Amino acid sequence: MATDPRLARLAPRTTTPQPPPPPPPPQDTAATSSSLALDGVSDNPAFTTTNNNIPTSKSPSPSTTTPSSSSSYKLRYCTVCASNNNRSMEAHSRLSLSSNPVISFGTGSLVRLPGPSISQPQVYPFNTTSYATMYEELLAKDARLYRYNGCLNMLERNKNLKWGPERFQDWVVGAPRLSQTERGDKGAQGTEAGVVDVIFTCEERCWDAVVDNLLDRGAPLNRPVHVFNVDIRDNHEEALVGGGAILELAEALNQAAREERDRTGIDAWDGGSAEARREFDERVPDILAEWQERWPNLPALWTLAWF
Repeated sequence: MATDPRLARLAPRTTTPQPPPPPPPPQDTAATSSSLALDGVSDNPAFTTTNNNIPTSKSPSPSTTTPSSSSSYKLRYCTVCASNNNRSMEAHSRLSLSSNPVISFGTGSLVRLPGPSISQPQVYPFNTTSYATMYEELLAKDARLYRYNGCLNMLERNKNLKWGPERFQDWVVGAPRLSQTERGDKGAQGTEAGVVDVIFTCEERCWDAVVDNLLDRGAPLNRPVHVFNVDIRDNHEEALVGGGAILELAEALNQAAREERDRTGIDAWDGGSAEARREFDERVPDILAEWQERWPNLPALWTLAWF
């Protein structure tokens, strides 16, 4: 570990007796020594010290203040389920309410919602159908049925979070997502660059689809992304529990990321280089293991992939 140069100020100093004229008045010397803490930094914000330990007046500089962004830094997240309606949107809601940048997707070929029977789902295309449209259509078809099976309540929540369901395979990674921010999608602020640091899937087949798709893309950005699967049953009650568990894991990852970002430097970390994030990547399995001990009923998978 490098030696902190500020510790040199703590080394005892010997003073050479001064010939006449006599030294400065005692009250000035006392004022100087009392204004310095042990690390050599002035306790009085109106003073600082030079190399000769002479106090000089200086106004506070922004460079000496730790940026607020360092303590509030959060990773960017993506949540994924089959239809981008229930599990991924519950996690999206939890993460956005905690001020985490987040986007969400589905991996299915179409959006499928429960219908009058198991063989008659309500089917919609991704990317072009809004949650509000789905809500109004189901409300008009059979308000009692779709209120009873939870679809209307779910869609009412969803339309207050983002415009509509998106398909992961159609996501152009690295393309600006400005329209989502402009229309007020929750969690969109911070994801404008079109990349994320962590992907949470909610079912193993969705995890397989995401990992396979990332491999097919060929990693054109050469940017690492952590892909987790938290296995959540596709019902409203389990989605609530799973959303809380995903938020807990995200906060643990955020804490580790803040520590490593401070260590490596903001510019290197934000640049997304693999070397700058190597220590963080190595800490992730331990973070997941600790989380899994607290959530044994939510089996998890993890891999490091690339955009």
